[in-house]
Amino acid sequence: MAVRLFEGREHAAAYRQYRVAPEELIDRIMSYVRKQTPNRVSLAVDVGCGSGQGTILLAPHFTKVVGTDISPAQLEMALTNNKNPPNVSYRESPAEKLPFASGEVDLLTAMTAAHWFDREKFLLEADRVLRPGGCLALLSYTMAMELEYGDVPPATLSDICDEFYAALLPFRDPHIGASSVNIYSDMFDSCSYPDKEWNECLKVKRLLPLNGYFGMMETFSSYQKLLRKDPAEAERLSNDTRNKLMCAMKVSSPDTEVTVVVNYFYWLARKPL
Repeated sequence: MAVRLFEGREHAAAYRQYRVAPEELIDRIMSYVRKQTPNRVSLAVDVGCGSGQGTILLAPHFTKVVGTDISPAQLEMALTNNKNPPNVSYRESPAEKLPFASGEVDLLTAMTAAHWFDREKFLLEADRVLRPGGCLALLSYTMAMELEYGDVPPATLSDICDEFYAALLPFRDPHIGASSVNIYSDMFDSCSYPDKEWNECLKVKRLLPLNGYFGMMETFSSYQKLLRKDPAEAERLSNDTRNKLMCAMKVSSPDTEVTVVVNYFYWLARKPL
């Protein structure tokens, strides 16, 4: 069954503010889309679109882009984004029952969302709405992000971050377990399309304030679960980790910019013509 999370207004607002948009992956996806049918770019659908960071990246490539999500709060955040191009719209719907006709969609994406879907039902629904030759692109990233700052040895910062991730591990949803990579790998294996490819460990770097890094980490479901169970402990964990990083970096401001390295993985598949 699908899992419903990220539906509170405050969580949705933080999601829009802090989550990373995967610009670097869009060109790779579009290269795959155009490989055999370069002129079929009428409709792209971004499933589990959240607050729309990834959805709007598809706008330059398609006549029409629709982001779908089950959360009204997330869609409200998406609609308030003044960067929405005129060819982008949003609709409320579950991933397993999309509001599109059979064979209508040229590209179906899910960016850091498919691990929450009912996998079997979603793949059947994707097959229904994709046109012959249409593409499916599922992507996500690992929780273990890396930090880089000046001449500080990366291992020093990684050790501190790893302690933070380890403290959150008991609060990960049992649906996804210790890593979501296995979920995507299983979905890849379950996809019957003969034309498909798996890609792992694409590093995407973003320059963010240290507080921005923690803002992103605090949107994760494991941190939110800890926050609901023990708000004081969640705050202590964030503050202690932030202070350790600042000490290692020899800085006094949490607004100091660091390079955050996000480790993406993704897979692509094309429905047979």
